[in-house]
Amino acid sequence: MKFGMNLLLWTGELNEQMLPVLEMLKRVGFDGIEVPLFNYDLDYAAWGRRFDDLGLGRTAVTIRGGADNPISPDPAVRQKGVDGNRKAIDCCQAMGATHLVGPFHSALGEFSGAGPTADEWKWGVESARKSAEHAGPAGVTLCIEHLNRFETYLLNATADSARFAREVDHPNCRIMYDTFHANIEEKNVSEAIRAGGKMIAHVHISENDRSTPGQGAIRWAENFDALKEIGYDGWLTVEAFGLALPEIAAATKIWRRMFTSEEQLAKDSLAFMKREVAKRW
Repeated sequence: MKFGMNLLLWTGELNEQMLPVLEMLKRVGFDGIEVPLFNYDLDYAAWGRRFDDLGLGRTAVTIRGGADNPISPDPAVRQKGVDGNRKAIDCCQAMGATHLVGPFHSALGEFSGAGPTADEWKWGVESARKSAEHAGPAGVTLCIEHLNRFETYLLNATADSARFAREVDHPNCRIMYDTFHANIEEKNVSEAIRAGGKMIAHVHISENDRSTPGQGAIRWAENFDALKEIGYDGWLTVEAFGLALPEIAAATKIWRRMFTSEEQLAKDSLAFMKREVAKRW
């Protein structure tokens, strides 16, 4: 098992001011970090060398929007979505990130007023397969993330995401399980994790209020018990949000401070994850 921390608690883009944060995360005991990939023009190879020097593993997270929606009825827009995913994969390869996670299967925050159509599902599968074919030679595993119904409509449940990835039918296409979204959408989180099974290649540890894991209402015992049951042994990555970045706060609808400091949240989250893992693995 590896313990990671998503950098979105501090930043939407790597910058020099993040170096003390990276050093702190390594010092307190994290195995790695999850890098936001919204700007594909940074020198990610140079950042990869810095991560190596610090001894931090890395995964990355990206999204798609309306202008590059992989399930758009417009083939040109769908191609932009595939191109965007390929650029993100190239950035992962440059910095040595092993997994690319996130809702890059469709446009975040874009709704049609109805559920996904058969064509949208087909276009999503086709786009994801093209992305996975690029990820294979790059050594990157795509982990498609299903979100709650208020953020996307193509994929909201673990079983649906697993079926989607199976239809993509590529060894570099898997899914991600997020405790926050499951808490909203799944009737039974244990059954959801079992439905994901070996297709789950990444896990976000996120509390119901998006602050410190272990200090809210998520059914943690059920989540960890089921992850143990399916034999999961990959990244457990904390995803928490605060007020440090106005654009992230606006996107996540976080308007109040729910923790003492970002460093304390990181420390408490790591201790919580290690306790839960030690009970079971």
